[in-house]
Amino acid sequence: MTANRYPVVLFDLYGTLVDIHTDEQSEDAWTALRAALYREGAEYPTNGRLREQFAREVVRANARRDRGDWFEPDLLPAYHALFRACWVDGTLDQARKVAWTFRRASTSKLRLFPGAKELLRTLKGEGRRVVLISNAQASYTWPELKLLGLNDMFDDVLISSDEGIRKPSVEIFRHALIREEVEPQYALMVGNDEASDIFGAAQAGIDAVYLHTDDNTGGETADQAVASFEGADYQGLLDYIHKAEAEASGANGMGQG
Repeated sequence: MTANRYPVVLFDLYGTLVDIHTDEQSEDAWTALRAALYREGAEYPTNGRLREQFAREVVRANARRDRGDWFEPDLLPAYHALFRACWVDGTLDQARKVAWTFRRASTSKLRLFPGAKELLRTLKGEGRRVVLISNAQASYTWPELKLLGLNDMFDDVLISSDEGIRKPSVEIFRHALIREEVEPQYALMVGNDEASDIFGAAQAGIDAVYLHTDDNTGGETADQAVASFEGADYQGLLDYIHKAEAEASGANGMGQG
């Protein structure tokens, strides 16, 4: 472990590093999924029938998972089951393919915030571990990380659909701490959702920096954040980290005689 104040920096993805807009209720998205399934041999007569079947399969596929307060389903088995419901022996690769088709069709905006890659490179260059902790579906997020050039930027990745729990659950933050072998006081969470990212991290004893990028996920500042910034202010984030380390170094020096 390095002498950094925050040797591990945890990042939210959507709204923090990535500017995105999706509409999973869009008829165009469900039409695209129905067409993709048809091309693979699974036929649904209407979008309505497909929606109903998908909802049933989500419940069935996750029936054995622990349904706590912050339960997160994995949608990939539900996509896979859409084939079986049509008596088609679809593969997991086919399921990933149609899931990705749906995701693309439901997404109208997907781009990195300016400076996102440079921020991650800077933090890693300073000897820090950079970890992704995202409320998301792995079948959507991994292709998007690759598309955006972020798939090799993180030292570890925790996605809620894999973990079975989502932020603000303390457990998902604890999973990250255990995997990184770090105590809470030496980790920093960066996110744009006041409830999921800031409150969740604070409950786990982790300092959190709030980026106000979306009025739907919080106000201009977050009460439990150690610092709040307007927009994706990565320079402000870096300045905070460096200032915190300078203060910690100074405090340690005062105790030496």
